Amino acid sequence: MDIGYVNARVRSMNSRLLAREELDRLMHKPDIDGVISELERSPYRPEIEKASVRYSGIHCIENALRADLARTSQKILRMVRDEPFEKYVRISLNKWDIQNIKTVMRGKNIHVPVEEILECVVPAGELDEATFVELAKKPDVRSVIDLLATWEVEYAMPLTQNYDKFKKKRDLAVLEYALDKFHYRRVLAILKGRSYDEALVRDLVKTEIDITNIKSMLRMIRDGVSPEDGKNILIEGGNSFTAAMLLDLIGKRSFRDALSALATTPYSGIADLSGARADGGNISVLEKELDRFLIRKGIAVFRTDPLSIAVVIGYLWAKNNEITNIRIISRCINAFVPDEEIREELLYV
Repeated sequence: MDIGYVNARVRSMNSRLLAREELDRLMHKPDIDGVISELERSPYRPEIEKASVRYSGIHCIENALRADLARTSQKILRMVRDEPFEKYVRISLNKWDIQNIKTVMRGKNIHVPVEEILECVVPAGELDEATFVELAKKPDVRSVIDLLATWEVEYAMPLTQNYDKFKKKRDLAVLEYALDKFHYRRVLAILKGRSYDEALVRDLVKTEIDITNIKSMLRMIRDGVSPEDGKNILIEGGNSFTAAMLLDLIGKRSFRDALSALATTPYSGIADLSGARADGGNISVLEKELDRFLIRKGIAVFRTDPLSIAVVIGYLWAKNNEITNIRIISRCINAFVPDEEIREELLYV
């Protein structure tokens, strides 16, 4: 299928994304039933109607959004199957596989019921819902990893290699960092070419690495982690930082000093934020700004070369952003959060 034809179909899908004013209408609904009614008048209607057969309230919305995102991802995968640019779409969707594996392991680690784990899984990557149903049924983290290995899922390798470290510390972050490092190392090994598509996707992946490392750096400063201990957490391959630069930031021991050091990087936007809240240990405002930076960059590629994979990649970022904002609005309304506070939580771009 020609990339021009694929992009034409994806542009049509992009035109059906909710406008800013439509999200604002959702935000001003008085209760969760009002949100459901509004979504029934949107492109989410089919999935809302299906979900409403089994669920009500916030669970109806959550399940409808999960189903819609999974259906959209699979639709795009079918469009690009066996094409040279298929690998770029798969790389963009692999983050869901990583997130879902983490979700299952977290649930197993604290003995969450299977149903609750599956409600948090979004099967929008290469691994389908049936895969995660079977994983969630396993009794513990070890058996989840063993099943992935039995199925020869490549993500089992870093988990198996680091399981003894996890077992010794009982710290799930050991496995999660190993999974992230494996994922990014694998993706960058694939993205070695010089084409426009290759460079575009590689730049986004490297930016993700930077954002992940900056977030880790902020948490390590907050938690008093030493640079020596921190070097095992950082991921190589980002756009703007060497490992030595990141370790130097961790050594600042102060959010203000670390943020000041970012002033000469593409992430200077968070350096302009007040460090007062972060100095008190609340780094969420900084993490949200980093998320906005990444989402903004991902969506912006939609408007670049119209005969490249950029249109598809930009749409996937925009769709994910829309789903995220609807979930934030729904959860906040369900918890009776005031409108102004909801607006602060949204990742508008």
